[in-house]
Amino acid sequence: MNAPYPPPPPPPPPAGRDRTTLWGVLGIVTGVLCCGILGIVFGWLSVRDAKRYRQSPVLGYVAIALGILNIVVSLILQATGNYPFWNR
Repeated sequence: MNAPYPPPPPPPPPAGRDRTTLWGVLGIVTGVLCCGILGIVFGWLSVRDAKRYRQSPVLGYVAIALGILNIVVSLILQATGNYPFWNR
């Protein structure tokens, strides 16, 4: 008879535009194709919005990882002299 009350439901996400997917996709595309630093920035924005709107931050983490990978591979290719279009 003396059962505890159930916990209250979580509060609704804040109102506004959810751009989690936009930042994640932009981060992945720019992290792979052109600029690793932009991939990291867009990935961070995706993770931030995912936490704010209670969504999955996987796209942001993938964008950050691909941005870091792009930077590391570019540095290795430049150090070994095999960077495409570098010595023309």
